[in-house]
Order: sequence, then C-alpha cells, then structure tokens
Amino acid sequence: MFHTTLRQLAHTRPRLAAPSHARAYTTGAGRTQGLGHVILGTAIGVVFTGLYFNHESNATLATPAPEPSKSAIPVAETHVKVDAATLASELRTALGDDERVSTDADVLHVHGYSENDYHPGSPPTVVVYPLSTEDVVKIVNIARAHLVPVITYGGGTSLEGHWRAPPGGAVCVDVSRMDKILEIHEADSDLVCQPGVGWMDINTELKRRGIPLFFPIDPAPGASIGGMISTGCSGTNAVRYGTAKAEWFLNVTVVLPSGEVVKTRRRARKSSAGFDTTKLFIGAEGTLGIITEVTVRLAPVLPTTVAVVQFPDVRAATEAAREIVNAGVGIQCIELCDDDFMRSTNLYGQSLRRWPERDSLFFKFQGPSAQALAESAGIARAIAETHGGTGFALAADDAEATALWADRKNALYSGLALVPGARGWSTDVCVPVSRLPELVLETKQDIARSGLVSTIVGHVGDGNFHALLLFKTDEELDVARGLVHRMVERAIRLDGTCTGEHGVGIGKREYLYDELGAGTVGLMQTIKHAIDPLGLFNPGKLYPDEPTEDSHPRGVPSKGAEGEEAEK
Repeated sequence: MFHTTLRQLAHTRPRLAAPSHARAYTTGAGRTQGLGHVILGTAIGVVFTGLYFNHESNATLATPAPEPSKSAIPVAETHVKVDAATLASELRTALGDDERVSTDADVLHVHGYSENDYHPGSPPTVVVYPLSTEDVVKIVNIARAHLVPVITYGGGTSLEGHWRAPPGGAVCVDVSRMDKILEIHEADSDLVCQPGVGWMDINTELKRRGIPLFFPIDPAPGASIGGMISTGCSGTNAVRYGTAKAEWFLNVTVVLPSGEVVKTRRRARKSSAGFDTTKLFIGAEGTLGIITEVTVRLAPVLPTTVAVVQFPDVRAATEAAREIVNAGVGIQCIELCDDDFMRSTNLYGQSLRRWPERDSLFFKFQGPSAQALAESAGIARAIAETHGGTGFALAADDAEATALWADRKNALYSGLALVPGARGWSTDVCVPVSRLPELVLETKQDIARSGLVSTIVGHVGDGNFHALLLFKTDEELDVARGLVHRMVERAIRLDGTCTGEHGVGIGKREYLYDELGAGTVGLMQTIKHAIDPLGLFNPGKLYPDEPTEDSHPRGVPSKGAEGEEAEK
C-alpha cells in the first residue's frame, strides 16, 4: 500500500498558475491540493524515514531501502531505475533546449567539488540550467517522477558543502542563468529579481541608473541572491543593516518538492497576516524548495568614510568596539583584524601603506553629512584611546577611504600570503558581543599551540569572527579540523552559534543538537517531513543525524588542547 501511495505522490503534478509577479499561487484548488500534499507527505514521511539513495556503477540511479530511523530525514525509495542518458533526454525534451542540460564530465565536476572547502566531493548525475519558474517546475516534476534527488546551485561560493550531490547522484539545478532584475520600484525602495543575480550586480545596476539606493547585505563578492537567502548569510554591513534573516527579503517565489509554486507574501513593507513563511526558506539551504523570484528591500546610499586604529591586544580592541557600538555613533561596519592579518596585509603588498602589525579595528562610518562623519569618527577615536588605541588614521577623501577598506576586503588573498603555497580553511562562529574577547583570545591561544598559522577577522560589532587556518599537508589539515571543532565547542559554551553567516551544510550539521537542542532539531525535521516527504531536496545537509557518544570528529589535537578541554 505504501509503495503505491509513494508512486502516486511522485507522479502527481500540481497546477502551475500563470506567471505574474502579483499572482497568488496557492488560491482555490491549488491551496487544497497543496494542503493535501502536506498532510499526505507528513504521514509518508513518518513511515519512510532513513531511506538512502545509492548509485550503481553503470550510471543508473537506484534506491535500496535500509532500516528506517525514527528521526532521520527520508530520502527517496523507488523500484524505478533511470539511467543518466534517459534522465537528461527527458529534461531536454521538457525544456526544449539541448544546450541547457549537461552530462559533460567537466561540468559535473564543477558542480560536485569546490576549492572553497574541504568536505567530500560528489558530482551530480546531470546539470540543468532553468531560465524561469516554469522551467524549475518541469525539472522538479521529472526528478520526482523518478525519485531522483534535487540539488540547487547558485554562485558556488558556499564554504560548508551545501551543493554536494548525495553519493547516488542527483539533478543539479544551476540557477545562475536566472540572473535578471525583473522590476525596480525606486519609490518603494525595493526590486524584484531572479535568484541567480549577484548582490554586487544589483548595486552596480542601481548605480548605473543613478538610483540612490543599494542592497546592503554583503557576503562574498560572487554570492547570488538565492544562495544568500538559503544560507541566511550576512557580511561586514551586519552591524548596521542586520543579516539575511532581517526584513531585507520581503517575499520569495518557491517551487516546492511537490512541484507546486508558492509566493510567500505580497510586496508591502510589513505584514502581520499569518506566519512569516518567507523566513521558512531563509536558512533552509535548499532543503524545502527552490527559490525562483525574490523581492528585496533597498536602503538609501549615505556618505561614508573609513578609519583604522591599533590596540595592544585583541581583548582591548573588542572591548573598545563594543563600547563604540553602544555609544550610538554612525557605524556601518566595524571589523577586527588581528596582528597576523595586519602582517599578511604587509606581505601581500597591495596596500598603499605599511601597517603596524598589531591587533586593529577598521571602521566604516556612515552619516548624512561630512559633519556627521567627523563627529562619529571623533567619538570613536576618543573611546579607542581609553582602551589603549593608537595611530588612529581617518581617510582624507573617498579615494583613500576606498583604498583603506580594500585592505580589509582582501582578507583571503592577503592571509594566504603568510604561508606561500598553503591552502586555507575559512570558518566562522558567533557569540554574544560581551563574550567575544574571551572567545577570540582562547582561539588565538589554541591556534598558537597547534603550530598552524592563521589570521582572524571579525565582524566585531555583532560578535561574529572568521579564522583562516593555513595548512599544506594532510596532517596539518587534520590539525585544522580539530581547531575548527574546538572553536565551535567554545562558541556554543559561550551561548553562541556554530555559524554566524556561512550556514550549516555538511560541515556543521553535527553541532545542531548541541546548539539548538533535540526539541528544536525535531521541529525542523517535522517541517522537512511535511514539505518534502520523499526527502528529495538537498539530502544530507542541515538536518543532523542523532548524536552518538563521539559525534564530533576532532582531528589531531593541538599541544595542550587536552588540558583546555579538561578545564571546561
């Protein structure tokens, strides 16, 4: 009976409403059908849990069913086998374009491996490039009909393995060609775009049109809007503008695993009508649906300037930063760069000046006038000096401000200059701001004991910091892995989080029970079961397995790390 029900659900194809930015996708019969999917999906999800998708050596997709696990997220079970060629052929026919479906080995490699992280690589079975919501519906319906997992790929800048295919293969939906800005509403300070457009592209286009607005969430330069939503990202502007989980995404249009299309709300700046279902998809990492359109809120462009000041140590710098933020001055960004970072900037050789190699704060002040900027800078300087700050340097003009800020934004490339030929593991954690000095100090001591070289850069205004751990050998990679583990444990012990802005993906899902507790993890899994009962969307990410006695692989401990653990 259950196999029959599964097959019926897999072949159900919900109606797609006519495309329109103002459409309500879940009215009338569509709403009833969608609710039926959720109710039926919840029942099926409870029964078919822990099912895994395996890949045969002859490139066919098959799914034998292991023993079910009570808490595991289900992955599709099927007795249908489809080879890669057949799957690609169906997708080409549905899209009417052979060029937007690829099984080329090089293309599969790009979509299954990353130079940005050190999680296991795994290529998809086929890569497909939609151009519209309608294309995505067709792709999802075909994948569901064959019970093939679906992975979404955007800018490819993820650091936690978010777009790895499961071992049995998957359809990789690359939304990078869905890169259009569809509408700009200057009077309302918002715009509508597709998920593949980059945040930098949005700001470039607004500037080109002479529109004095910008989108302030600023992660990695190559990040695209869909991925930014899916990881709940942020960047240097977070202390002033918040993160992706704030009100910057007014609504999203999403293709659910059932093939149904929903739009989470209208374009009004605020709404108290029911659940905020937009936020259901922020941080969901592609496990609940594929985002196909977004309405983003924009902010006015204000004058800014940049300053840098040095401190005797990290504790003094972080305590000064906290006091400056609490003083209410016009801060857009406040960044901690440790002494090793400043040394790397000098080695990198792209800066216009040679910096004192001391723990430093980079400020970006914001205000409506030059007078306001000068006043903010004066207050920040006075507070910094009470914490031992010296060498306060304020940009003389916009050109110098741009050059100073470039030194901060070159963090990755300058950091790698410390150890020629090294690779870097970039990770982040976040704690309440008052606990940041303790966290940074203990982490720097741990890194020093390890023998590895690292830089630390922090969005110090909101308690978030990044470590770039440099290594050359597999043995050093194991040491780095242990450092990351202890950094996460330290952050959670200080009432913080395993990730401030990189997301969970593969790399940090094991920590969610420690951070969130079994009840919250269970609630997340219940939502996943209800929306994706077949477990097809981005399996193996975000939702943790049940914890065991040794859930966290620690890598090689640093010298003295055992003592640090014993003191906790």
